[in-house]
Amino acid sequence: MTTKPQDAGDARHVLDYELDDIVTASTNAQMKAVADDTRMDILNLLLEKAATVSQLAEVLDKPKGTVGYHAKVLDDAGLITVVRTNKVRAMTEKYYGRVGRTIHFSRPTTDDDPLWFVHDALRPITHDEDHALPMFTSRVARIPIERAVEFSERIMEVAQEFIEIPRDGDTVYGFLAGVYPTDLPAFGDRGQMTDEHMDE
Repeated sequence: MTTKPQDAGDARHVLDYELDDIVTASTNAQMKAVADDTRMDILNLLLEKAATVSQLAEVLDKPKGTVGYHAKVLDDAGLITVVRTNKVRAMTEKYYGRVGRTIHFSRPTTDDDPLWFVHDALRPITHDEDHALPMFTSRVARIPIERAVEFSERIMEVAQEFIEIPRDGDTVYGFLAGVYPTDLPAFGDRGQMTDEHMDE
């Protein structure tokens, strides 16, 4: 499925290039490519618009050679690609874009840190006592797997809505949510305690 540019009146953030809605990262090269802060920053920036290595280097405040190296790693891994070029004097500028709006990881990126994705999402978090955000909440419930999957699909819908909001303001906000199995204790259907047991 390919994302098509929308009309300006749709009040959605529209990328200046086409990309698939979802791609799956599964190879060792892809796992290695995303397990790096700078490369994740590049992927996040390319969700706003296509950019050259020079533009990325300016925003990231890193040397162009360093950013060029990281862009090549992502390109070689098939996570970004050249979406257009522009001739400037004798040089050809390459504009990079993501291959997918959402990247699904088929397995943890590293054996040492299976929660790397969560830790990376929280890496740039900031806190201001006068600001209403960040806001987090956590819940647990013993529910059928079908309902858990339903909630995960609803989360993906909200995440999609989040990244389609037109870009504005001075702060980049993060969105983190998930549904996951736990090893927490629970009452089983056949193990409910009766009043008689509770009196013992």
